[in-house]
Amino acid sequence: MFGRRSDGRRIKNIDPFQKIVPHIMSARHDSQNSFSYEAECEALDVYIAEKREKEGVSYNYMHIVMAAMVRLLALRPQLNRFVMRGKIYKRDKIYMSMAVKKSLKDDSPGTTLKVEFDGTESIAEVKQKADDAIRANATPKAYNDTDKTARKLTRVPNWLIRLGVGALKRLDRRGLLPKKIIAASPFHTSFFITNMKSIKSDYIFHHLYDFGTTGLFVAMGKETMRPVVMPDGSLGAGKRMGMGFVTDERFCDGFYYVTSFRLLKEMLLNPHILDQRLKAKTEDAD
Repeated sequence: MFGRRSDGRRIKNIDPFQKIVPHIMSARHDSQNSFSYEAECEALDVYIAEKREKEGVSYNYMHIVMAAMVRLLALRPQLNRFVMRGKIYKRDKIYMSMAVKKSLKDDSPGTTLKVEFDGTESIAEVKQKADDAIRANATPKAYNDTDKTARKLTRVPNWLIRLGVGALKRLDRRGLLPKKIIAASPFHTSFFITNMKSIKSDYIFHHLYDFGTTGLFVAMGKETMRPVVMPDGSLGAGKRMGMGFVTDERFCDGFYYVTSFRLLKEMLLNPHILDQRLKAKTEDAD
């Protein structure tokens, strides 16, 4: 209440124009920007092969992208902000959310999970945390806190569900949503990631949710062979993985986004950067 929240600290010392932008674009869906990027798979494949042959560890594209995103938010902390009721907040931790199908069948139930990071993790630590969370939630009998909360909310008639969800939204906007619900909610997260590649689909531009605090959505698509210009100037074929990003433009400016995602591209071109733990995160402004 009055600008205080359990999941973030309000930033007051910001540029006047940036301070007024959240009031001009009051909804998250009204402030979305999207862009695509084609990751060069050759660099990812070399890294994955080296890790398998030298260390006996099996990485995949998603492990690398997840680790790169965690490292990016640790180095570029303005990306880990969110907007609520016209105010800009920063997080102390980095949270990643994803949806998981319990099996690849049309009628198979799905769930969502959220993994917490402090931002200094190496790619091996990110992989371990993500794999543990997926294994714990991908079985048919597994029910996490998100599933339990959803079950409680849906044991009543539909009109009561509508009232209940509306009440949760109002509490969230005023900073009164209980910590337990925020901890269980995948919508209160630093970034959402979806792997469309795993179901042999191209990437999408996934919308940002108005409920919660999600400010970044990353979608990975299947890899394809594309015509590319080789280093010697000749035309050749290259394997590329399409990625779609959707961002909330209200908590940092375009220049910050561009320089930040340039850093992400560097990490995807050289994943060895992620092998070592980060000595210290870059702290956001107070």
